[in-house]
Amino acid sequence: MKTMGLIGGMSWESTLEYYRIINEEVRNRLGGQHSAELLLYSLDFHPIEELQRQGKWDEMTQILIDAAKRLEKAGADFVLICTNTMHKMAPEVQDSIKVPLLHIADATAEQIKASGFSKVGLLGTKYTMEQDFLKGHLSSKHGLEVVISDDASRDIVHNVIYDELCLGTIKEESKKKFLKIIQDLAANGAQGIILGCTEIPLLVHAEDTSLPLFNTTAIHAKKAVDMALEGSEPQKA
Repeated sequence: MKTMGLIGGMSWESTLEYYRIINEEVRNRLGGQHSAELLLYSLDFHPIEELQRQGKWDEMTQILIDAAKRLEKAGADFVLICTNTMHKMAPEVQDSIKVPLLHIADATAEQIKASGFSKVGLLGTKYTMEQDFLKGHLSSKHGLEVVISDDASRDIVHNVIYDELCLGTIKEESKKKFLKIIQDLAANGAQGIILGCTEIPLLVHAEDTSLPLFNTTAIHAKKAVDMALEGSEPQKA
């Protein structure tokens, strides 16, 4: 089994989900008392959130590069950034290390295309929805059409993520708002919805809507297990 290197803490609420999903997936595949071999570098999210609001992406890039280098030095065979928004600096992080960086958009696109879809809606932070680092990756590299909601809806999604979900607060009222936004994206032609923030699956679940949801947290975590066990996965006893 290869050793995974996780850059987490953004927020730790969703990093918990990565840890849980990865270990459950390893146990399910290998059986017995198996669990994942991984390294976790958990960042303090408060200063990063402030840098995001100030638009100081260069400073955040250096923080992530430092974390990735620490994981590589500690023995990680590949690295994951456990958040969608911070994939804005994924190219710089990959260029700074010799081991592979498992990109969340590549893993997600693989699932979308396997479902036969070509047009999907995207929910996430305003940075993720409005900037091109995720949408552009999905369209230019994978040929997917990505649609986003209107300004007011993007504000709702962004504020719920930062003011509620990152703090571990789950509100039924917010779920209803998200489901209405999902319906609007479907009306705009979306065949499925990317839950493009690792906190959103804490609020919205597959059973809440008839539209297919692509949970980037679960997809990314399970793809990491694929990489870790590639070429070495035995049959369960």
